[in-house]
Amino acid sequence: QVQLVESGGGLVQPGGSLRLSCAASGSGFIIYTMAWYRQAPGKQRELVARITRDRSTNYRDSVKGRFTISRDNAKNTVYLQMNSLKPEDTAVYYCNQYLHLGTATYDYWGQGTQVTVSS
Repeated sequence: QVQLVESGGGLVQPGGSLRLSCAASGSGFIIYTMAWYRQAPGKQRELVARITRDRSTNYRDSVKGRFTISRDNAKNTVYLQMNSLKPEDTAVYYCNQYLHLGTATYDYWGQGTQVTVSS
């Protein structure tokens, strides 16, 4: 059984920073791609950033230069450093990990963490 546990959300003023973390518990799996998505009220969930096992990254245009995704394979953890936050970054942020377990691959999701950018 694999579980993803997120942490690091909260309330921050515009221009501030937050760091999200998402750790996968369990054993016997290999994580391929790790990603962060977000969903604002009334909007669809959208990809924020993705990182492959060899650390290739891609970002949605609106966060380029402000957000940085990274991973620690030894800890099965993915991070999202968010700087210069804007009110439009307010959303619930979800961790996603695509992994190989046994003879199959699976998509796992975290429980979500609220990020609110407001003065």
